[in-house]
Amino acid sequence: MDLSKTIKTEAERRRTFAIISHPDAGKTTFTEKLLLYGGAIRLAGSVRARRDQNKATSDWMDLEQERGISVTSAALQFEYNGYCLNLLDTPGHRDFSEDTYRTLTAADSAVMLLDAAKGVEDQTRKLFRVCRRRNIPIATFINKMDRPGRDPLSLLDEVEEILGIAAVPVNWPIGSGDEFTGVYDRTKKRIYLYQRTTHNQHKAPVIEGNADDPAIRELIGPDKHDRFMEEMEILEEVVKPFDRDTFLEGKMTPVFFGSALTNFGVERFLEHFIDLSPLPGEGGDIRIRADEDRFTGFVFKVQANMNQRHRDRIAFVRICSGRFERGMMVKQLRTGKVIRLSSPHTFFAQERAVIDEAWPGDIIGLINPGTFRIGDALCERGDLSLPPFPRFAPECFATVRPHDPTMYKGFHKGLQQLSEEGVVQVYYPLRGVHDPILGAVGQLQFEVFVSRLESEYSAKVSVEHHPYTIARWMDKEHVDEISGSGSAKVVLDDQERAVALFKKGYDLRFVEKKYPDVVFSELPPGDAYVQDPVFS
Repeated sequence: MDLSKTIKTEAERRRTFAIISHPDAGKTTFTEKLLLYGGAIRLAGSVRARRDQNKATSDWMDLEQERGISVTSAALQFEYNGYCLNLLDTPGHRDFSEDTYRTLTAADSAVMLLDAAKGVEDQTRKLFRVCRRRNIPIATFINKMDRPGRDPLSLLDEVEEILGIAAVPVNWPIGSGDEFTGVYDRTKKRIYLYQRTTHNQHKAPVIEGNADDPAIRELIGPDKHDRFMEEMEILEEVVKPFDRDTFLEGKMTPVFFGSALTNFGVERFLEHFIDLSPLPGEGGDIRIRADEDRFTGFVFKVQANMNQRHRDRIAFVRICSGRFERGMMVKQLRTGKVIRLSSPHTFFAQERAVIDEAWPGDIIGLINPGTFRIGDALCERGDLSLPPFPRFAPECFATVRPHDPTMYKGFHKGLQQLSEEGVVQVYYPLRGVHDPILGAVGQLQFEVFVSRLESEYSAKVSVEHHPYTIARWMDKEHVDEISGSGSAKVVLDDQERAVALFKKGYDLRFVEKKYPDVVFSELPPGDAYVQDPVFS
């Protein structure tokens, strides 16, 4: 088989996706169960703080394992039925960082996880908008059907009304809460009934059959079976048929019901998702043909100290096309330099393995001694143009100082590396030598920053929070006017662009009215998202 056919074959068996959700929708548990059914782990770890249970595999940071939440993105690769799945596990806490947004640039599709009792929540809407802006197709998994929840039809209506996307159920729940016993696959016309396992750590035993099978009706119970049959009649009348092209266009979402905790419906979702989800290059706004002969890729994440034994920085690269080979020479478009890509790794939480080759859709890690930055485009030959990576205005600000002057070296190293990862944004006073001001989307980012400074850089710090809640980029020529207004503090970002900080929306509106010629932007100049990138 020649190289072009091999590239095409390897690309077609890969799926690269992210999971998005509101906090407490069960994302970490859902991730674990995908790994369980993919054969990547023997027992599913629990996010609950029980001494006799394993930590969640996808959460590698100490703070994550202590709290049972995800605060950084993990890249996990596993096989299922001959397919290679690259799962990007994004932060699930409401104080998520830019890490979430940038990780979505590496995904071809996304799974939107909803709580059956709560439906579409605030953070779900935010992440949905990011996916829509990037043309990422979204599949929906309505979780926690084993608990008291809302009517399934009302959940479908809410998805359509709030998110403006057609919601088509691929399966349907058999009962809910304590009576949730399985799902009906509308495509295969089969019912799947499940049994719980000890601590829900093993695959759930399943019995399957036709909806009109007397044995299945007996197992479900006549009354519940009758209700189910009535619901099927209603669905056939009110729900439009599923269309994959409409899904790939981002105008329709296939909906699955289940329970990640009990493992009910997880494997049914996985099998359908592989069939429905886009191949590398079919989803998102980075549309590079995966079967191109030349290697192309981009850096979407930089992470320091993932493993205490290594103490290194890793640049995560999404492969877009061609074949990656260990030691190959590529052009770094930002600098124009030709560099060797040595020591490539794949990751499974903290575990890493050196690889010799990788294919479109794969996520690889490269040791980064300062060579790579987020957004770097890499290609074997020719040129490659990528849309600018988005940057978002922080809403929380603080000054962080080391307790002891002897800690300054570790403090500044940590400040540099953690800001490169997007844990915090760094701003500097206009004049004089002062402590930098840190900006974040949410307060948890400061906690992560402080925790990692202490554990990874041996620098204990104190935090002084500021009352500012709004950041707007502006032209430098108006710095003196805005600084003297008394309603804003002007600082410089890491590229020496002027940023005005405001305490309240009232202050921003007052300054905008007083200085109508000054343009205030939520995004830095040049960071606006390009909708239709052109590749050459």
